[in-house]
Order: sequence, then structure tokens, then C-alpha cells
Amino acid sequence: MKEININELQNPEYVLVGNKKMPLNDLINEYVDLKKVNKKAIRKYLQEQELKPYQAELIKMQKYLEDNQKRMVVLFEGRDAAGKGGTIRRIVRYMNEKHYRVVALGKPSDVQKTQWYFQRYVEQLPHGGEVVLFDRSWYNRAMVEPVFGFCTPEQYETFMQEVPMFEKSLVMEGSILVKIYLSISKEEQARRFDKRRRDPLRQWKLSEIDLQAQDKWDEFTEMKYKMLKATHTHFAPWTVIRSDNKHLARLNAMKVILNAVDYPDRNEELDYVPDDGIVVSGAREIEIMEADRIRSGKFVS
Repeated sequence: MKEININELQNPEYVLVGNKKMPLNDLINEYVDLKKVNKKAIRKYLQEQELKPYQAELIKMQKYLEDNQKRMVVLFEGRDAAGKGGTIRRIVRYMNEKHYRVVALGKPSDVQKTQWYFQRYVEQLPHGGEVVLFDRSWYNRAMVEPVFGFCTPEQYETFMQEVPMFEKSLVMEGSILVKIYLSISKEEQARRFDKRRRDPLRQWKLSEIDLQAQDKWDEFTEMKYKMLKATHTHFAPWTVIRSDNKHLARLNAMKVILNAVDYPDRNEELDYVPDDGIVVSGAREIEIMEADRIRSGKFVS
């Protein structure tokens, strides 16, 4: 912004900015907007700095997995706009790209529809020394598909019976399995959708299914409860992370992943304990949802 020439003030409602006369109210608004932008930029910078020590630990963890030929699978589930993609990007930002993959599968092909449901996911599982992060996983069949009628009731029931056995097999064969559910509130989801509508750089993120997410909120909540109830197991537990605050969700997701691997040379100065106001176990989330249903007659979140 150019320097204001106070001495050339011609009218209490106007001020000269260089050689241009500008309404004082406009100038004040511009100044306030600039301060907001600067404040937001500083806050984002500080948040990114807070993540860096944990991102450095993720590199150590990855090196340990590589050296010991261990396999790691991290599932990210949650409603649309819950922050899955952004969280994954922060997790892998500094990791060795030769030893991790991010998998976000689209709709199954006609051939894949005739295969065992898990087959196309099995093809994406890691080899020794590799980390695979799923941006949505086989749990599409537990929430999205039944809500939108993309699978039959019989296919849904078969999946819910098979998935605990499938995951137990993965773990018993030596894979480290981390299941993270990012939980967003209805109000925050609506706010993020509105932001996407108004921002041409984000409009591509809005799909037809996204546009129905708010209308089908209660159906998704019911399916979330059934999923947690049936698939939160001793060998493959769920971790639920509140994601209305994106930064805290990302930070705590890193802590959850780091705590899943007993790797050497940890930075002992870091706090690895997840925030209990942000992170709850799948079992605790089931209890919370059941209590909400008793109080209000339906599941709330």
C-alpha cells in the first residue's frame, strides 16, 4: 500500500494515497483486510512450524520401516470435507516418496465389480518397507455405498461380516494397520462446502455426492455408528479425530501414526500424547453416540 499523504487531506471523507483521492472508509477497510491477511499468514506459518518436528519423526519412522522391511497401512475415513486429503499431504510432505504411496481409488470398473470386493484394495497394499495411506478405503462399502444405493443390502452385510476377518489377517501377517476416522460437525461441513462453492480454486472439490451430504447427514451418522460398532476390534481399532480445527486434526493424526510404530531415536522432547479433547478411541465414540441417542432420540455426530 502506498504511503498516505495526510497533509493533503482535502475532505474528512477522503484522503490522498499518492496522487489518487480515495474514500477514507475504503482505505480503512483495505487496511483492516490487509491486517487480517497478514494475521492469517502468520498463524498458518506458526502452525506449519509446529508440525515440522513431528514430520521429522515421520521420516525416522519411515526409515525404520524400510530398514526392517515392515509394512504399514493407514486408512483415512470420514465425511466429505472432513480434511482427509489435507491431513495426508502434511503427513507425507517430507517423507521419502520412494517408500510411500497415497491411494485414492475411483469408482470400480465393470470388471472390478465382478471381483471379490477387497481385491482391488489388496492390489494396493504395501510391500516390505513401504507405507500406504488410503484416502478412503474399503470402508466405502460401510458408509458411502449403502447411503447412496451403490451396493445391495446383501453386499453390505457380507462386507460387515468379512472386514474384521480381513483386517485380522492383515495384522497377523505382520502389517501395521492404523484406522483413522476424521469427524467433522454438520455446521463446519456446511461452511467448508460454501467456501468451495465461492472459491474457483476449490470448486473442483465439489461433487454431486458432496452436494447431498448435508441432506443425508443422519443416514451417514447411522452408518458411521454401525461401522464403528462392528469393526472396532482389538487387533484393528478405530481412532476418531475431531477435525473442525484442521491444524489440530493434522497434528494429532501424526501423533497417532507415530505411536503405532516402536521406532528408535525418538525425539524425547516432543509430546506424543494425543489431545483427549480432539482424539477418542472408537469404543469411546460408540459410547458418546449411544448417549447422544438416548438424550435426543437419534445419533448426533
